[in-house]
Amino acid sequence: MEFFRDTNIDFLGKKWYFLVFSLVFSVAGLLSMAFWHGVPLGVDFRGGTIVYVKYAHTPDPSAIHSEIERAGLKNARVQRIGQAVNNEVLIALDIQETNEEALDKGKTQIIQALESHASAGKQDLNNSSSLAVAKYLLEKDPLRLGSGADASPRYTAMAQAVVDYRDKTKGGVLSSIDELKSAADPAVVAVLQENFYVSDFGIRNVEIVGPQVGQQLRKQAILAALYSLAGMLIYLGLRFEWIYGVAAVLTVFHDTLITVGAFSLLNWEISLTVIAAILTLIGYSNNDTIVVFDRIRENIKLLRRDKLADIVNKSINQTLSRTILTAGLTFLTVLALFLFGGEVLHGFSFALVIGILIGTYSSIAIAAPILVAYQEWRGESGKKPIAMPLRSGNGPTQPKEKVKA
Repeated sequence: MEFFRDTNIDFLGKKWYFLVFSLVFSVAGLLSMAFWHGVPLGVDFRGGTIVYVKYAHTPDPSAIHSEIERAGLKNARVQRIGQAVNNEVLIALDIQETNEEALDKGKTQIIQALESHASAGKQDLNNSSSLAVAKYLLEKDPLRLGSGADASPRYTAMAQAVVDYRDKTKGGVLSSIDELKSAADPAVVAVLQENFYVSDFGIRNVEIVGPQVGQQLRKQAILAALYSLAGMLIYLGLRFEWIYGVAAVLTVFHDTLITVGAFSLLNWEISLTVIAAILTLIGYSNNDTIVVFDRIRENIKLLRRDKLADIVNKSINQTLSRTILTAGLTFLTVLALFLFGGEVLHGFSFALVIGILIGTYSSIAIAAPILVAYQEWRGESGKKPIAMPLRSGNGPTQPKEKVKA
């Protein structure tokens, strides 16, 4: 299957347009990282407290963020997670202590910030533990069990049943205390109504990433990217020539810069899943580049007297159909993931969407022109032109053919 047959597009003739396009997006990303939003690292890398909150209605992240800011919690990040019908949000705070008190502190601060309609003197049943409910029931003794030995176990079991009904049956949020009538004794429900109310949200979970862990993850992410680039440079240097490895590394750096710059411009957090996507794109972009390079190598054997610029143009046109077909199908897949994959995969899929577009573009518009620019520089400086090692299968390396400028 081919989308294009016998194309003759002068890609190298448009190299200055490509250069302007790349400069605009690269410089915009660099300016954003330097002066506007910086590199918006997620809690995975900077450390902090993550609080998962479920609402009884559709949450408004902007309104939630405003409430948190008014409560004095600065630099908090709020984003929706999961499917829209779940009404869940993730709130990231800069609390970085790694102890039990920090977990309670983060939970308490979020509850206090979001309880704008709290009932004076009453406890929030949606954010009360089974121990708090059991303690209250034991104190009020709605079943008139007295101080017998079975009072504490029975009320503890009733409190656990209430919490289980809230968390497992109602998804973590009760709309009304009356909903408990199907899960608890009417006397218990009545006494709970005296001292409890239900808010419109419930804290589902609290997690902490310590600053040392975040620093270690940052270091490992950077090393993973550098090792990938080094391996690519070595492989292409051995497979082709070192200039081809340099061109591929510069191309991947260009792709990564634009992708990270897009996250900075949009002020979207870069998490571990985004790093995984970027590492995936390094391999994807490199694969596209190698396809073009391999066709260049084959054509050099056939068109020994042609200029390298003409050979590169011809090679790009010959692989254009394959490039568009492969990239197009992959792009449609990640686009569907971006549109329908939910908030948890939003950053990951967005990085793939941007990376595939830029990676496909750069294999044609960045990598190949670097080879020609290097060839022209060598010609102007009186040095020998690029030589390509001709290999076939596992046989011995054939003598290098010279390409005349």
